[in-house]
Amino acid sequence: MISIFIQSAFRYTVSMIKKMSFLVLFIILVACNDSATSETATTAISPEPASAVEEAPEGDAAISDITEKSLSRLSLEQIQQQLDIPALSRPWTGDLDGMEERRVIRILTVYGLGRYFVDSGREKGITYELFKMFEDEINKRLKKQHIRIHIIFIPVARDELVPGLLAGRGDIAAAGLTITPERDELIDFTDPASRPLSEVLVTGQAAPAISSIDDLAGREMYVRASSSYRSSLDELNQKFREEGKKEVKILDVSEFLEDEDILEMVNSGALEWAVVDDYKARIWAGVFKNLTVRDDIVFRSGGQLAFAIREDSPQLMATLNNFLKSHRQGTLKGNILINRYIKDFDWTQNAMGAEDYERFMEVVGIFEKYGDQYGFDYLIVTAQGYQESQLKQSARSRSGAVGIMQLLPSTAADPNVGIPNISGIEDNIHAGVRYLDFIRNRYFNDPEMDDLNKTLFALAAYNAGPARIARLRNKAEQQGYDPNKWFNNVEMIAAKEIGRETVQYVTNILKYYVVYRLSLIRVLQRQEAREQS
Repeated sequence: MISIFIQSAFRYTVSMIKKMSFLVLFIILVACNDSATSETATTAISPEPASAVEEAPEGDAAISDITEKSLSRLSLEQIQQQLDIPALSRPWTGDLDGMEERRVIRILTVYGLGRYFVDSGREKGITYELFKMFEDEINKRLKKQHIRIHIIFIPVARDELVPGLLAGRGDIAAAGLTITPERDELIDFTDPASRPLSEVLVTGQAAPAISSIDDLAGREMYVRASSSYRSSLDELNQKFREEGKKEVKILDVSEFLEDEDILEMVNSGALEWAVVDDYKARIWAGVFKNLTVRDDIVFRSGGQLAFAIREDSPQLMATLNNFLKSHRQGTLKGNILINRYIKDFDWTQNAMGAEDYERFMEVVGIFEKYGDQYGFDYLIVTAQGYQESQLKQSARSRSGAVGIMQLLPSTAADPNVGIPNISGIEDNIHAGVRYLDFIRNRYFNDPEMDDLNKTLFALAAYNAGPARIARLRNKAEQQGYDPNKWFNNVEMIAAKEIGRETVQYVTNILKYYVVYRLSLIRVLQRQEAREQS
């Protein structure tokens, strides 16, 4: 069940959380003078000054704050501040032109199977693939080849989607949001992305027999307070009051619980029933065998899903609506994704099988060991391993590079690394991290370069070669760029001289890193919510 998947992640992740610091030295994509209030600010690529995040705990204090306090109290704002990534930690509001200048579009979504999830270290889901298509379309329109605009996915709790959007902590909310009058008063919705759908009752083995929706009068129903289901129940209670009937007793569940979590509780008998969208009800009735979908008991009909954005964003609205013309449900591209992640998706395997994730977590443990030994955040080098090989030790390149870290045996055997046999997973990872450390110390130990950029340059050199990156630094200085900064400086010269590969290599590693960090936190929060329910 889902609990198997989450619990396996939870057991291992708790042991790691105790060791990790959530104030991170790394950032994604961007420029040095981002402003929280400017709508056309450039994207910051250097870390926040200490004073800007002084309220966030540091070092052991950060670890203690995570492990000793309830994870459910960590808001999106707190998590972003702890990440200390300017493109994420600073609130920003603006339209598409500002996002293009920042080179970042932030997607607020919800972590869950089918929609957005991490499988063996890789982002997947209908929301992920859809907005990667959107990213490609934006870059194609702007004729961006090497220095691209990037989509960043930020998993949040459901009750943080709209507030996070309004507070400038994301640019688009994409999590199967139903268009409702209450939400429409706060935000703008794009054109519908789905065909009309209904919210129906799903019952379990503990449910009493009922013949119509009226039989729910006086009964209890558990829902998320932020959901459209809550609005539908409020409307039903208004009808019951007018008819002199008892109201449904609406009880809140954690915003970290997804519909499938609640349906699993119905399946087990812990809850009598639940309200969900009809397509979700049919999917999970095929996974959990004690569920009955009551298509005859409908709470809302004709509902439609859409993306949400801030008001007064006409450029983003027009671009998204144009994109939806060829990507919504009913179009060829939209239907391909729906078939992949809804109709043909193996929900049983993905919900119940934790083998792939456990294998990924075992590899992460090796990265943690050698990341600590050589002074790297272990999720950064894990992300590098994924960029190199998708964490596959069986990977071999045409040039003879071997394993997860894609090292040449001759490089690993060099006295500066000294690990001649890299056929095993641990030795391969050890050799890769040691080589990265060698590059950083030998070529980028410049006192004028901060720790962040030492790591960024070492990653670039791992990909393109240390001597080559050193030459690019010199050329960048000659052309008026800062040779001690990678993003928007030496990166620009690398794009011209090398092309997209090295630029994308460094950017991808940092994007994977953020995915790992945020997803681990959300998995823990979801598990905590399940245990408290």
